[in-house]
Amino acid sequence: MHISEGVLSLPVLATGGLLALGGLYKGLKAIHEEDMPKAAILAAVFFTASLIHVNIGPSSTHLVLSGLIGLIMGWAAFPVIFLGLLLQGVLFNFGGITTLGINTFNMAAPAVLVSALFNRLVNSPNYVLASIAGFITGSLPIVISAILVGLSLALTGERFITMAYAIFLSNLPIVLIEGFVCLFCVQFLKKVRPAILRPQTV
Repeated sequence: MHISEGVLSLPVLATGGLLALGGLYKGLKAIHEEDMPKAAILAAVFFTASLIHVNIGPSSTHLVLSGLIGLIMGWAAFPVIFLGLLLQGVLFNFGGITTLGINTFNMAAPAVLVSALFNRLVNSPNYVLASIAGFITGSLPIVISAILVGLSLALTGERFITMAYAIFLSNLPIVLIEGFVCLFCVQFLKKVRPAILRPQTV
């Protein structure tokens, strides 16, 4: 779901960069010393999962796991995802440096939002309700991110509108996969370490 270098217009890049900076500021304030190992592990998981990708024109599709990261880290998902994207851009030229801001916002903002909306349901003692919430927390951020990626391309120029639709449709299979991955992770964490799924607020 990276947007490549040299595609977006300067206003879109600047807006995405400013929004990402706001999220990073909020996220860095939310990280405590005891969260550092958890943040590092999740950044590594995000980095690794995103390496397995399929190129689609100026973008690509791959596992993101942003919903799970948002569920565990809350606002701190911004620096976690930013770090993963930065390493991918520097080491493998995935996405790039000029698009780092917009890519960070497109992936992290939906994760934080959906986590805030569904975290309490994920922590519900009702197994079925918690499982459904876990699936939605994993899948919905991918839908929103795909919409944001498409919007970023559409705002750059009409020539990218068809590609925006294609990117959205290509990510639909990932939506289901991410939903089930998050569901299984939620079920496991609720059994072994439920405190890690602490309530988050926006």
